[in-house]
Amino acid sequence: MDKFIFTCGDTNGIGPEISLKAINKLYAPQKYKLIIPIPLNVFEFYADKIKLKYPFNIVKKIYKDELDSDSITVIDLGNVKMNVGKPTRFSGRTSYRSILKANELVNINSGSAMITAPISKYAWQKAGINFPGHTELLAHLTKTKKYSMMFLSQKFKCALATIHEPISKIPRLISKTKLLDLINLVADTSLNDLNIRLPKIAVLGLNPHAGENGKIGPEEIKKIIPAIEEAVKKGINIDGPCVPDAFFANKLYLKYDIVIGMYHDQLLIPFKMMNFNSGVNYTAGLPIIRTSPDHGTAYDIAGTMRADISSMVESFKWARRIAKNRKRN
Repeated sequence: MDKFIFTCGDTNGIGPEISLKAINKLYAPQKYKLIIPIPLNVFEFYADKIKLKYPFNIVKKIYKDELDSDSITVIDLGNVKMNVGKPTRFSGRTSYRSILKANELVNINSGSAMITAPISKYAWQKAGINFPGHTELLAHLTKTKKYSMMFLSQKFKCALATIHEPISKIPRLISKTKLLDLINLVADTSLNDLNIRLPKIAVLGLNPHAGENGKIGPEEIKKIIPAIEEAVKKGINIDGPCVPDAFFANKLYLKYDIVIGMYHDQLLIPFKMMNFNSGVNYTAGLPIIRTSPDHGTAYDIAGTMRADISSMVESFKWARRIAKNRKRN
C-alpha cells in the first residue's frame, strides 16, 4: 500500500499546522498510509489545537508492522525550541531533518511520495544548511543531475529554466543544451508523471518582445530558438519563443499543456494569480515523488490556526495521481 510522508516544514511557521490539518482531513487507512516526521513537542502543541480525530502512533524508529497499521505514524524527531512566528536555526535544522527522514522513507517504500511543508531559506542559512531550497537538496540526495521546478494546477502547468537565481545571472545560466534538456524532461514528465500524451509545449522568451529579432537581446536567437528547433526535429510539439506579456494577456497558455519560462517571477506571478490557494510545486526529474504547496512559511499567522490547507491537500492529490501514473507507465 502506498505511503505518503508529510514533512513538518519550518516548525515556527505554518508547516506543522497545515501538515497535521491535511493528515486529519485525508486519513484513509484502507487506501494509503500517512506518516509525518516532526518534533514531539511541536506535534503535541498543534495536535491539541487541531483536535486530531484519528488514532496516531508515536515512534522513534520505523518498523514495517507500524506502517501497516491503521494509525497515523508520527516519527518523533525529539523536542525543538519553539519561537512561533520567527525563523531560527532550530526551526531551520528541524525542517531539514524532517526532509531527510521523508526522503529515507520514500526510498525504501515503493510507490510512496513526500509532501513537503514550507521551509525558510533564511532559517536554513542560520542553521548552516547550504542548499537554496527543497529542489536542490532533493536533487543532491537522489543524485539527480537533470531536474526542474514545475508548478501544477488544473488551469496552468509550467516549468522553470532557472530556479532561485538573481535576475543578473539569468542570461548566462541559459544555454541551448540546458534548455533542450529541460524540454526533453518536460516531455517525459508529461507522459510518465502527468499522463499527458504528446503534450503541447510553449517556451517563453527571456527579453521584452522575445528579443525582437535580436534588437533587445541575443538570447532568443543564440540559445532559445536553436533549442526549440532541435526539439522540433525530435518530434516534440513545441512553440516559441513566445512574447511573455502578450502570451498571458491573450490567455494563450490555455492552448498548451505545459509552459516553459526562463526565470522564477516570469511564471510564478501569473501562476499564483490563478492558483494562490491551490497551486502545487512539483520537482520533475527525481526518482522519487515530491510535491509541495505553492506558498511560504507565513510566519505572520503561525500558531493562529488560520492557515488555509487547500494547497497542501492539492499537493497530496497530485502526489497520489503521479504515483498512480508512474505505476501505469
